[in-house]
Amino acid sequence: MTIQLGPMPDEQGYFGEYGGQIIPPELKAVMDEIDRAYEEIRKTEAFQKELAELHADYVGRPSPLFEARRLSDRLGGARIWLKREDLNHTGAHKINHCLGEALLAKHMGKTKVLAETGAGQHGVALATACALVGIECEIHMGEIDIEKEHPNVTKMKILGCNLVPVTRGTRTLKDAVDSAFEEYLRDPQNFFYAIGSVVGPHPFPKMVRDFQSIVGREAKRQFLEKNGRLPDVVMACVGGGSNAIGLFTDFLEEESVRIIGVEPAGRGLDTPDHAATLTKGVKGTIHGFKCYNLQDEKGNPLAVYSIASGLDYPGVGPQHCYLKDMERVEYVTATDDECLDAFLTLSRTEGIIPALESAHAVAHAMKLAKEMAPEQHILVNLSGRGDKDADFVAEKLEL
Repeated sequence: MTIQLGPMPDEQGYFGEYGGQIIPPELKAVMDEIDRAYEEIRKTEAFQKELAELHADYVGRPSPLFEARRLSDRLGGARIWLKREDLNHTGAHKINHCLGEALLAKHMGKTKVLAETGAGQHGVALATACALVGIECEIHMGEIDIEKEHPNVTKMKILGCNLVPVTRGTRTLKDAVDSAFEEYLRDPQNFFYAIGSVVGPHPFPKMVRDFQSIVGREAKRQFLEKNGRLPDVVMACVGGGSNAIGLFTDFLEEESVRIIGVEPAGRGLDTPDHAATLTKGVKGTIHGFKCYNLQDEKGNPLAVYSIASGLDYPGVGPQHCYLKDMERVEYVTATDDECLDAFLTLSRTEGIIPALESAHAVAHAMKLAKEMAPEQHILVNLSGRGDKDADFVAEKLEL
């Protein structure tokens, strides 16, 4: 049986009560122009052909679907499968929407593409896409994340982007978003802000989701080909939510499939050191859209934390908020310790070093597999590889 879902988003960019364009009128006009250009270009045969060719010949799609046999045998219970987005060019799912955004920016005649980055995967992917299409790229990144994610910082510089260190506030992802957005507002007519997740004002939650939905389309087809059936559970980590919504979209109407998003519990939900937005957040506005977010008593975004730099954002994509309220997707958490355990376990049982972000989903899959029957299957979006995290983890665990 299938679940019937309405259009997401509506014409005003709302997923239920979440999303929209909570921005000044002059910026709304710019966002509406981006929406019109996107809707126009995405339906053309030329754009679809160019993107498909780049997916195949540049990114290396389709990414493989891999059964983690040794991990599954070790755990007992359900079989765990990995959608290997870590094998994409640049090492993560981010290249999927960065190519689309860079092509759109060039089509619109923009002179510079701006973005924020946390773990650096979005920054590397966007710098890569901009080098490919020949457009200037500027990436804003928190000072703490620059120190933590040195390999990705080096790659961005090699690719020719202008890297702007952000030293204000928490010096992490939220402040990088603020910094990049301020630069964008200097000249929104000529600059293009390539948002790195399914967040921000409309049309970005829709647009990034559409570019990322190739993950779920491929995974669904691959799983059916290998098993003649759908997985029992699909699962992904959730920060802003792009890799998760990319996997989830093609399964949302499949009633037999349980869908789970895994948020970062950090040092514990009973501490201030987490970024579990959907689990502990309240409804509010951040960065031009309405969503669940983590706030202080004055309604300001909290200084959130995760061991995974790509997950420490105090808001979350509006479609995830809507799917939570609909009870179509379950949102759970994994702690730093559980993440690190999954990081090492997957590395040492399968020879696959995951990104710390992705390791949150692996951690919950390891826990859930033990509660399920051996004939059942869990599909995890392994959204990125752990090259960027290897030195940090080795130092932290004294390996």
